[in-house]
This record gives sequence, C-alpha cells and structure tokens, in this order.
Amino acid sequence: MHSIGSLRAGSGTAAAPARRTGRGPRLHTVGNPRKSVTLTVLTGLFTLYCLLPLVWLVINSTKTQADFVSTFGLAPGSRFALWDNIVEVFTYQDGIYARWLSNTVLYVVVGATVSTFLAALGGYALAKLDFRGKRVFLFVILGSISVPGIALAIPQFLLFAKLGLTNTPWAILIPSFLNPFGLYLMWVFAAEAVPTGLLEAAKIDGAGEFRTFFRIALPLLAPASVTVLLFSFVSIWNNYFLPLIMLKDPDWYPLTVGINQWNKLGSQAGAGALIQNLVITSSLLTIIPLIIAFLSLQRYWRAGLSLGAVKG
Repeated sequence: MHSIGSLRAGSGTAAAPARRTGRGPRLHTVGNPRKSVTLTVLTGLFTLYCLLPLVWLVINSTKTQADFVSTFGLAPGSRFALWDNIVEVFTYQDGIYARWLSNTVLYVVVGATVSTFLAALGGYALAKLDFRGKRVFLFVILGSISVPGIALAIPQFLLFAKLGLTNTPWAILIPSFLNPFGLYLMWVFAAEAVPTGLLEAAKIDGAGEFRTFFRIALPLLAPASVTVLLFSFVSIWNNYFLPLIMLKDPDWYPLTVGINQWNKLGSQAGAGALIQNLVITSSLLTIIPLIIAFLSLQRYWRAGLSLGAVKG
C-alpha cells in the first residue's frame, strides 16, 4: 500500500510539470511592429486606390445627366436613376448596346474556349511527348510572351487585309485562339500534374495519344485550364486596340470599342446631347461579367495555384 501510494504520489508530481509544460510561455513572433504597421498602411492605400474608381463608377451610374454638372463626383445625385440609365443604355441608338454585348460574348466564349483547349493540348504535348525541336519551341514560346500584343496588331491587320478577313468576326477570333502565356502555363503544370506512369499504363492498355489526353490528362489539367480560361476571358473581354483597327462596321464592335464611340460622340456633341450617364452606366454593366467570372471560378483557380505550388 505504501509503495502504491508513493507511486501515485510520484505520478501526480510527474504529471504536474507536464501540465505546466503544456501551458508554457508563448513564443513571441520575431518581427518589427513598425514594419507591420507600414505594410498594413501600404496595403490599405493600395486597396483604396483599387476600389476608389469602382466606387466612383457605381455612384455616378446612379445619376442623371444633369447631376454631372451640379454634384461632386463621389456625391449622390438628386435622385436614384440607375434603372432609368440601364433602360436608356439598351434603347439608345436602336439598342445597339445589346448588339455589342452579344458580339463580346461571342468573341469571349469562342476565343477563350478554343485558346484554352489549344493551350492544354500543346502544353501536354510539350511536357509529356518526346520529339525533335522541343527546345526550339521553348524559346519561341518565351519569345512570344515577351512581345506585347499591341506590337503585333499592325502586322496582323496587314495579313488579314490580304486575306480579306478584316471587318469580320474572324479578324478578332483567330488572333485570340493563340495564347503563348497560356501554353507556357499548361506546359509547366502538365509536367508536374500528369504522372508519366499513368500515361504509360494507358498506352499499354492500348489507348492512343488523343484518347490518353482526353481521358487521363485533360481532367488532371482542369485547375490550370480554369486559370488559363480566366486569363483569356479577361484579355478578350478587355481587348480594344485590335478590334479598333480590324472592324469598321459598328454592328461587329465589341463593348470596348462601342462604349468608346459613345464617349467620343458625347464629347463632340453640344451641351444638350451629352450622354455621360450612358457611358458610365454601360461601363459598369461591362465589368459585372468579369466580377461574376472571378467570383464563381476563384475556388478552382486557387486550387490550381496551390497544387502547382505544392508540386513545385
């Protein structure tokens, strides 16, 4: 009994330091508080810089045309006229805004889908297939990324003029099919995300190259495909200079060129024909699909980025 009691006493005394160890002193993070405050302030200023134009756009889209002269930019107007402005946007000039919107949707859906598929196909081939000239392709792709798209607009215009494709939707769609940056992303992602052993097993079972790509590689490339799709979506949706020089018929304008034509029309018109409320409201309506696309696809985008970071 005495030994048992002493064992219990010993276990109790041994347990006490263990509990105290669990409640040991907290580890202090190493860092300069002033730097943390500075970074927080800089981040807040950057956030304000990014959100201020959007807030200005939202507030001014609720004003009437007369309010632009009588009110401050960030102050509300005399009445809430957002719905009236939206109705006027879709009815002005026989509803040509709806035509521009449908053109933009056509360019974005077809262009982004085809460019993403071609980027996935090319990236998979460059990462997992052996053929001559792979290093040359690498240098060509990297060189294409370094060249800004605006520098190629004039040569593309001359080429499409020779082919008789200017002032047609093909003048916008065909250049959007080629996405060197998306191809490079797919190449890097496919090299890590698609196991070579899985591809070899599929080939042993008799699957061809295209069947292996569609049944095995393409599902594994889904996170990267969403990322490339978002980049292509934003790039084509905001494309301005190429449609400006390629298209002369207003019926084929995208939203970027069409809204700019309204802006020029309003700046050249007299005081009684200003349409600032229509330009600003149409600009707000134009960015809403971009916001919806990012919010709805950000889960897949973040998954793709995190997977690439872990595998890298």
